[in-house]
Amino acid sequence: MSAVGKRFAIVASRWNEFVVSRLVEGARDELTRYGASHVEVHIVPGSWEIPVAVRALLTRTEPDPLDAIIAVGCILQGATAHAQLLAADVSRALMDLQMEFGKPVSWGILTPQCESQALERAGMKMGNKGREAALAAIEMANFDPRP
Repeated sequence: MSAVGKRFAIVASRWNEFVVSRLVEGARDELTRYGASHVEVHIVPGSWEIPVAVRALLTRTEPDPLDAIIAVGCILQGATAHAQLLAADVSRALMDLQMEFGKPVSWGILTPQCESQALERAGMKMGNKGREAALAAIEMANFDPRP
């Protein structure tokens, strides 16, 4: 698997930056490790805004089109259903964009119960989900539907 010659973007939320910055770092490191020389990072206010930014990146023609996009964020659970609704809507929007444009949009958005779970998944005990999302993006950027 290689990212050489491929163009990637990371779209990250500013909300819960103490976690998201680690996800961005993990994704960027993994892309570089696999040979990517073009990695853009775009910061948006929160996870709700990620699909709008992804759509803008998928529709742009200059410079060259991207091969894959990695969405990273952290939606912490609270006392209400807000986090579940937000995560479901963002997930559906990103899936719809993948299907509409035929370009991979990798999911690196955490939905933990608490800050400690978020940090565990951003490079502590449970690995780095940004890194894992980057690996999925690299693999899908190289996907060949031919047998």
